[in-house]
Amino acid sequence: MSTDKNKNEEEVDLGSLFVIIGNGITKFFNFIGSFFKGIFHFLISILLFFKSNVIKFVIAALIGGAIGAYLESSKENTFGSNLLVQPNFNTTRQLYKNINYYNDLVKQENIELIASLFDIDTIKARKFRKFEITPVINNNDIINGYNSFILASDTLTVQSYDFKEYESNFTDYDFNIHDIEIEATVNDVFSGLEKVIIKTVESNPFFNRIKRLTNENLKRTDSLYKENLKNVDSIRQVYLKVMLVEAKKESAGTSIDLGSTKKSTKEIELFDTDRNIMKDLELNSRSIAQKSEVINIVSNFQTIGYEVTGITKNLILILAILSVLLTLFFILLFDLNKYLNRYKK
Repeated sequence: MSTDKNKNEEEVDLGSLFVIIGNGITKFFNFIGSFFKGIFHFLISILLFFKSNVIKFVIAALIGGAIGAYLESSKENTFGSNLLVQPNFNTTRQLYKNINYYNDLVKQENIELIASLFDIDTIKARKFRKFEITPVINNNDIINGYNSFILASDTLTVQSYDFKEYESNFTDYDFNIHDIEIEATVNDVFSGLEKVIIKTVESNPFFNRIKRLTNENLKRTDSLYKENLKNVDSIRQVYLKVMLVEAKKESAGTSIDLGSTKKSTKEIELFDTDRNIMKDLELNSRSIAQKSEVINIVSNFQTIGYEVTGITKNLILILAILSVLLTLFFILLFDLNKYLNRYKK
């Protein structure tokens, strides 16, 4: 009897367990179904809302577009020109300060000072609308900068300062190339402006001193590498003469050369030394070319500027969108007010 009773209790427990599992599965699928139903209901509610207010939105867009068209027709055309530069000797911050200073003068409409700085007449100076400088984003600059940091730092510093931390501290000033953009209401006032912009930085005595010392050091290094090449070539010539003498001796009688391996090794060492010096000389020559100026000009201002256009400059589109958004805000505010009044009752 006790055995049958235990079996019945086990069957009841298993049956209860299956019921619980079945209820759990049912609730889970019901939850998923209600979730998707909720999303569907939300999307339908949004569509119904826009359907019931579509006329209001169309009228708002037309009014905003009409106002934008009027302002667009009376707005002056603007033209832009760009100067790409590569600053050296940590002059980037000074360059940014100068460009921002010029832009402040434009905002303040200080025409006389702008004309004096750029050596132009006040008529041209009055045409400027914006001076702006931005970095040319290149991830290779970050990687190369980190490699240089590793080579110049000790092991403990490198271990405590990983690439992610270096990247997070990499600022706009640390990129190699920077884009200077000028906007004006005429397209022929950009020629020669780069000379003034570069000169204001190059005239700094501190930067000029660093430039002079750096170039002197690079030239000494260049002379040293060239002298080393001559020495390696002289050693090679002596080594060839020795080999010829030994070859003549060996031709006079039969002998077994046990030093051929060493000779071959010496030839390879001379070749590797020569190749390494040539590589260093090439890198040094690039440094001389790059750091011969305080600021290198990668690309000059275009003589005739391009017309500044785009969606962000189109007042028709901008005001049409703003009008629709403003209408949406007032409709939602009105519906909220009606809901609150019903809630009180």
